[in-house]
This record gives sequence, structure tokens and C-alpha cells, in this order.
Amino acid sequence: MKKECLILSALISTASAFSQHKAPNIIFILCDDMGYGDLGCYGQKYINTPHIDQMAAEGMRFTQAYAGSPVSAPSRATLMTGQHSGHTHVRGNKEYWPQSAVVTYGENQDYAVVGQEPYDSAHVILPEVMKKNGYTTGMFGKWAGGYEGSWSTPDKRGVDEFYGYICQFQAHLYYPNFLNRYSRSKGDKEVKRIVLEENIKYPMFGDDYFKRSQYSADLIHQEALKWLDAQTGEQPFCGIFTYTLPHAELAQPHDSIFNDYKKKFFTDKTWGGEKGSRYNPSDHTHAHFAGMITRLDSYVGEILKKLKEKGLDENTIVFFSSDNGPHEEGGADPEFFGRDGKLRGLKRQCHEGGIRIPFIVRWPGHIASGTTNDHQLAFYDILPTFCELIGDKKLPDKNKDHFDGISFAPTLLGNDKKQKEHEFLYWEFHETDQMAVRMGDWKLIIKKGIPSLYNLKEDLHEDHDVASQNPSIVKKMLEVIQREHQPSDLFKVTLPTF
Repeated sequence: MKKECLILSALISTASAFSQHKAPNIIFILCDDMGYGDLGCYGQKYINTPHIDQMAAEGMRFTQAYAGSPVSAPSRATLMTGQHSGHTHVRGNKEYWPQSAVVTYGENQDYAVVGQEPYDSAHVILPEVMKKNGYTTGMFGKWAGGYEGSWSTPDKRGVDEFYGYICQFQAHLYYPNFLNRYSRSKGDKEVKRIVLEENIKYPMFGDDYFKRSQYSADLIHQEALKWLDAQTGEQPFCGIFTYTLPHAELAQPHDSIFNDYKKKFFTDKTWGGEKGSRYNPSDHTHAHFAGMITRLDSYVGEILKKLKEKGLDENTIVFFSSDNGPHEEGGADPEFFGRDGKLRGLKRQCHEGGIRIPFIVRWPGHIASGTTNDHQLAFYDILPTFCELIGDKKLPDKNKDHFDGISFAPTLLGNDKKQKEHEFLYWEFHETDQMAVRMGDWKLIIKKGIPSLYNLKEDLHEDHDVASQNPSIVKKMLEVIQREHQPSDLFKVTLPTF
């Protein structure tokens, strides 16, 4: 009865807010390579995440939420476009810096043009939808949706204020030579580079690298807070905070966060680097990794505190998630932390560990606090969900424009009876030549054209291939792949035999 009252109260409150034409503000916090089991509220034992755990206690925690891809750029593309990776243009980490000329910062050489494959210019993306509905938009962190000077940079795709990395390859270093900025309020005409003068005094690689003092994660967060502090509530705002933590490299300031973990993990590991790696060697790797997640947690706490200070808390929906599963690059040790949450696979794999992610939503007075939900959603559901939450009635035409998402706003607002369910969820990733379909409890994975079938209800770790015992189910799921996959010249996968 208490739960029903909370749900009724949330629905009445939401209806009241919409009837007064007060559009909700939205903040989407997207971290980088955080596994399903990396947070306390998802069972993590070694790492302190009090603010995110509190966010879950005050909101809704999802247990079957999925990234759009097992790697960064295509996963973010599904979020931005509302398309799954069989339809969206960007399906992999296609880089443009290898063909670029070289420029010099101090004694450091870097690339003149950096970034990834641009989003389709003919397809609307999330910030553009929000701008159309009267929102001011800010994005802070990683872009990964187009190279510098392309037709798809933040200034051309509906973002009013941007600070961070245009290029996700550049984001592999936390003490870079430069970051990118576009600020409509400062009069910028296009994305520009902001040189980090204190960093370029020292080389990008080697022992002196750690003398660099301008830590990109902190710089990006401070710019996000400044932007948030400038919001008055008179115009609705949408903030997309795409923090790079806890992605490799394993590096951060040696402050109290790091030093506390250094004491905790007295017996720790050292990663000495490897030939051709983009990462500097790192000592105290467990302390660094745990500290990076706790540092991210402190950012979330500061965001929520700022909303309360400004009186914006009750009219701001805050989302928290990760772009894909955990990595083991640069000395990271997912096995030690149990990062997979008892799931099989890591980043770049279509097994559950590569794509099932933490997903938390908080909206005081609207979303019932302390709820856990097993609704199956994927990143391409976010765009239509935003549309429904802000009252945009012109939802994209699924058949015409290949918008694949389903709004999960009814679930958020406690109206499960009106929630539409996916017939299937879909992934493909060319780099490891994998595809996957989830249909209810069934999960089909294709590796180099060969299908395997798992029953996630009975076999969450995907250990037992039951394809031969269920040919009719395999056939049905293969038909989904045949129907949903649109060929891509840039990102090719091996299709199974139909």
C-alpha cells in the first residue's frame, strides 16, 4: 500500500508539473568503462561510492539496462541517435588522427586534427532535440561524435557549451596537451583548442609526465559545475556530462582520495607498460582505479549538492550510467574488483559483461525512491524517453527514420502497466566481429558468423550454449538479425547463415 501511495503521489506530482508547463531539467551523467559491479549499490565491496549509492536510494536502480555497444563511440552514438548499432552510422571507433599532420606543444608532438567518425548529418541527435524544445544545452567530457572541423562537432549539433575532448583517443591521457571548447556565451564561432600550458612543460611519456599538474577530469568537472551554477531555472537546461573516469590510463592527483586507497591496498600491483601502448606505466594500480571511481562519485555528489543549493533539485531529472563494460587496459584488474558483477565478458564483447551497465535515475517527488526495476532498456531508448519527459509530441518515425528506442518514462513514473516492452534488443560490433540479440530471457551471440544461444534466467554467466536444443528460437532470433542489420562499408560484421 505504501508503494502504491508513493507511485500515485509521483504521478500526481508529475501531472501537476506538466500542467503548469514547467519543463523538467535533465542531467545525464555518463562515465567511461564502468562495469556493472563497480558501485556499492550494485554489490562492489572494495570501492567507496556513497553519493551514487545515495542517488540510487533516492531514485530507481535498473538491473537490466544495456549500453548501445561494447565500446565507446558506437555506444554513445546509439544514445545520441536513438538507433541501435545495426542502423546507426557510427558503429565503431574509426579514428581520423592517424592521417593528420603533426603540431608541436612545447617539446611535445601531437596531431593537427583529432576525432572519430562523424554522426550522420541527416539524422537528428539528442542535443538538437532538446534545443528544438527550448532547452539550453551543455556537454562536458568526451564528444566522440566527429573529428575537428567535421560536420558533426558540438557547435554544429545543438550544443551551446562544450568543454572536454572532441577525440576519445586523446582522452586516453588524463594530463593532455590540450582540451577542446565551444562556448556560445564566450562568443566562440566554432570548437577551439585550449592549450594546457602547465602540462606542455613536460613530456607526454616517461617519468616526467607525472609532473604535469592539469588533470583533465577535474578541469572538465569544474567547467560543468560553472555551467550548472549559471542556470537560473527560467530556461530549462539539459546537461550531458560525459566524464572519462574510470577509463585508463591509471593516473590521478596524489591527494587524499588516492592516498587513502594506497593505504588500503598496501599490497598492490605495478603495471610497467608495454611496447606501443598509449598509456604510461603506473604503480599502485588498484589504488588508482578505486580512487578514480571514488573521485567520480565525489563529482556526482557535488552536482546533486549544487542542484539543491540552487533550488533546482525537485525539477531536475538526473541519470547516471556507463558507456560499456569494464576494461583491462593500462594495468586495470577487473578480476580483482569483481567488476563484471558476475557477468561474462569485458569491454569489446557482446556478452553481458561488455554491455550490461549500471543505470540509475533520480527525480525527487516524481520517481519513487529506493526502487529497483528489471525493465530491459538500452541506450537507444534514452532519446524517446527524453521526448516523453519534456512533452515533445513529435516522436520520431520508427519506420521512416529507423529510430529504434522505446520510451521508459512510464516505468520511471511508476506506471508499469503502460510501459511498452522491447520485442528484442540488438547489438553488433565489427572490431571483434560479434553480434547479439536479446529476446526475453534468451540471448543469441554471433561470433564470426557462428551463433550460440543462452538462457539468461538460468545461465546469467552465459556458460551453456543451448542452440542445438532450441532450433526454433535460434531461427526466430536470426530472423531479427536479418531484418535489423543494415550493411555498413565502414563497420563490417560476418552475418550468420540464415
